[in-house]
Amino acid sequence: MADQSDNLVLTLLRDMRASLQRVEGKLDELVVRVSSVETNLAQVHVELAGIHVDLAAHSARMDRIDSRLDRIEKRLGLVDA
Repeated sequence: MADQSDNLVLTLLRDMRASLQRVEGKLDELVVRVSSVETNLAQVHVELAGIHVDLAAHSARMDRIDSRLDRIEKRLGLVDA
């Protein structure tokens, strides 16, 4: 009887080990996938930061053009001074 219980315990332990190995494999896969997502998000963040800088530069340039246009309109008498 003790031999059967030992075999049962060993069988259960083997099943638990197999389950644990499957979980560890899936965890390793998830770690790789999360790392990939983080890398892609970092690249998107860098691209968005570059776009933000470009938009700020365009805004500053349009402000300068607007002030120059105001001066031209005043010189030509197209608006009230």
